[in-house]
Amino acid sequence: MSQELHLSIADGSLQFICCDDLEPLLGEGQASVNRVSHVEYDNTRQAWFADMSPVGGETLGPYTARSNALKAEHQWLIDNRGL
Repeated sequence: MSQELHLSIADGSLQFICCDDLEPLLGEGQASVNRVSHVEYDNTRQAWFADMSPVGGETLGPYTARSNALKAEHQWLIDNRGL
């Protein structure tokens, strides 16, 4: 999935949504990778959802395609976390 890259520097730490294009940054200094959401298929509701609760957000969805749930997750992180 091609996506726009967003970086944020807070308290001297570089924060970004991890993707293959930015993976080399993980080798620059001490890295810490944290899960900020869960994009999963709900068999009961027959749809994809992006659970943003690990960062204090809501559950986004339903989406018929996983790619749409991933886009919504990414946009939420841009809008709410500046990433």
